[in-house]
Amino acid sequence: MTVEKQTDTAPGQRAGRRAYFMILIFAVLAIGLFAWHPADLYLWIKALHIIAVISWMAGMFYLPRLFVYHTDAEPGSQQSETFKVMEQRLLRYIINPAMILTWIFGLYLAWSVYDFQGGWLHAKIGLVVLLSAVHGHFSGAVRAFARDENKHSARYWRMMNEAPTLLMIAIVILVVVKPFA
Repeated sequence: MTVEKQTDTAPGQRAGRRAYFMILIFAVLAIGLFAWHPADLYLWIKALHIIAVISWMAGMFYLPRLFVYHTDAEPGSQQSETFKVMEQRLLRYIINPAMILTWIFGLYLAWSVYDFQGGWLHAKIGLVVLLSAVHGHFSGAVRAFARDENKHSARYWRMMNEAPTLLMIAIVILVVVKPFA
């Protein structure tokens, strides 16, 4: 029995193909819904938006935890190289596509349902822009770790691990409660 190393390129390529296949299925489903245009299209788009948000947030919660552990790994060590692969795959195959789909479905809902009106919606979009900036910061960190150039401590990454959580809480409250019109 051969043990598959996750730092090898073959498992990564297979994971990439599976991820792209799932994204393709997701896209075909979305396009099919728009073409079919069922009476409850709003609910379908909302469901796809929520699925994308859950996927994006799962990655945004996990990636800084990887950074915490990666910070403690000796640069160039097998452990460090494994973290590099994990971070890159998580970002490329889960977080980036999920963020893009979140934006696409969310903007569609903001436009078609709310006509971009409402103070709560403007605040929500502002917080999602801020969450996207955190995503960009994490993307830059993945590139820095890949070059063995991380400049932050494990403590910094523990604190940054809270940023997506706090933003998510505020966004959910705005969406559910709609505290101001």
